[in-house]
Amino acid sequence: MPILNQFNGKHWTLFHGDCVEVIRDLPDESIDCTIYSPPFSTLYIYSDSQADMGNCATNEEFFEHYRYLLPELLRVTVTGRLCIVHCKDLPKYANRDGTAGLIDFPGQLISAHEECGWSYHSRVTIWKCPVIERERTNNNGLLHKTVTRDRSQLRQGMADYLVVFRKAPDGSLMSSKPITRDLGPYGMDDHAIEGFQNYIGVVHPNDQDKHPSKFCRKTSAKDPSIDIWRRYAEPVWWDIDQTNVLNCKRRGSDNQERHICPLQLDVINRALQIWSEPGDVVLSPFAGYGSEGVGAVGMQRQFVGVELNEAYYREAIKQLKIAEEGRKVRSLFDMQECQ
Repeated sequence: MPILNQFNGKHWTLFHGDCVEVIRDLPDESIDCTIYSPPFSTLYIYSDSQADMGNCATNEEFFEHYRYLLPELLRVTVTGRLCIVHCKDLPKYANRDGTAGLIDFPGQLISAHEECGWSYHSRVTIWKCPVIERERTNNNGLLHKTVTRDRSQLRQGMADYLVVFRKAPDGSLMSSKPITRDLGPYGMDDHAIEGFQNYIGVVHPNDQDKHPSKFCRKTSAKDPSIDIWRRYAEPVWWDIDQTNVLNCKRRGSDNQERHICPLQLDVINRALQIWSEPGDVVLSPFAGYGSEGVGAVGMQRQFVGVELNEAYYREAIKQLKIAEEGRKVRSLFDMQECQ
């Protein structure tokens, strides 16, 4: 499918088209970091285009299409750099699948990436509230009435995950473009930290003796990044604000799709903080409303995005313009502070 359009900002480029076709035209070793939420197999359909990977009848059909993308992502990635994929388990439905249960979608993504030459590098579990999931889905396995009716049907809430893949260097662990800058500040403000702790009613085990406003704010005099990394290196990120997503309200016809799975900006910013540095080129092949681009531009990276859905493409342009204006204002403020 040819590119239908493209829009350029000072620090970003957004393509409207099929991500496989667009990325085939990108130069080798031109992308420093890729981060995205892929279509979740058959769970949602975002358009009626044959190029839409979510427009598939079966899980097997989704991965058949997805495997066309993965070698191209590998080719354009700088050796040693990473591809970060946001995902979750997928539900099975009794009326469709013969039984209720879960599909190990993250595991299937790992297998597909490894088959295409990627090295499975890391996995992060992102805490999600089971009460919100119960209220949103009314899933039988999370209902309190199931406790007294038949507890064999109970299950835990579904977390989100980041599965991270690396373009492994030959004969060395070192990237051809090492990431060496300090991590920078811890990626949450005091208000968000206290709100999170009050919401779940607990304090993180490592912070039992600290006031909530000091949550992960203790730093080493020699190297503050050591303490920040100690938190980021945990296999579960408890402190992600689930509501911190792009709030895009669009006017238009009733048949315009809404973005059902926005990725939290906290997750994007932290992943970019760990696995990239200012000036790097960040790619999202499924740009949606532009969440990854907003994070990248706001963190002084360059962004390349691809979006097939025209309504999402138009909205992402608006969001990226806003992010770039914010970057400009912050740069002017920083200059004034240095004077």
